[in-house]
Amino acid sequence: MSSKRNPISRSSRIRVGITIGDPSGIGPLITRDAVKSLKGEADFVIIGDPLSIDAKVFPPGKANASSGLASVKYIDAGISMIKKKEIDCLVTCPVSKEAINLAGIEFKGHTEYLADAFGVKNCVMMLLNSSLRFSLLTRHVPLSRVSGALNRRQIGLDSRITCRYLKNLFGISKPRLVFCGINPHASDNGIIGEEEDRIVMPVVKSLKKLRSISVEGPVSADIAVLRAYRGEFDCVMAAYHDQALIPLKLSGGDTGVNITLGLPFVRTSPLHGTAFDIALKPEKARPDSLISAIRLAIKCASFRRKA
Repeated sequence: MSSKRNPISRSSRIRVGITIGDPSGIGPLITRDAVKSLKGEADFVIIGDPLSIDAKVFPPGKANASSGLASVKYIDAGISMIKKKEIDCLVTCPVSKEAINLAGIEFKGHTEYLADAFGVKNCVMMLLNSSLRFSLLTRHVPLSRVSGALNRRQIGLDSRITCRYLKNLFGISKPRLVFCGINPHASDNGIIGEEEDRIVMPVVKSLKKLRSISVEGPVSADIAVLRAYRGEFDCVMAAYHDQALIPLKLSGGDTGVNITLGLPFVRTSPLHGTAFDIALKPEKARPDSLISAIRLAIKCASFRRKA
């Protein structure tokens, strides 16, 4: 594993660390193409093994222990560089939880791994493209467990973290949030369900007392997303994963980005996985989402530097 500087100078440009993700996936390919496309926009440090990955060590196109172990080492190197202030922000290419577990490492995801490394108890996963922003109130939770995973305290905390970072990273002075209903039609006043009244509404009422933000909801998810798409809200608070991912993919999935809110540095990633199925077909590996992730990291790190 090596850290390839491209190059690092003493300029005022943002220093972006990029982990290449699972070397058996498309991470190395899209990293090469993204950095080439963004030449001159920042100083880049590529964190990983050489981009001419050895297929004997990292068999392309399938989860394996070697690539899983390597991908975690890349993340660890990125963490070390952040702590040493050698880079200003971190962009992480996709990893495979299956491959990492094959290597004997317990790994829930980048968000949790980075939070543990920096002693952060609460992080929020924000997913966005040029049209929409979503904060996830639950992440990779089975749909049958969503209601049980939602609680007033955590929703309130996630909402405040979202608002703080909309101000600190995006420069939005008075963030406008809308909460998605959990049930169809936001339960139709209790006809379809009671989670909205029991869990979400008390949080909304509490947040409305704050003058620094604007809050609405819970609103039927389709209406909340439509109104946000029209520009009425700065962020949609999604109850579960697919409430956010489906509209994001439809409205610009190729340029979607994941940003972790709550960390003491800017971390982004592309909005797709390792794409093992096209790892042997480099002509199909598009860097668009990674390019968006890098540009957002540069923008947010620059805003943070000036604040």
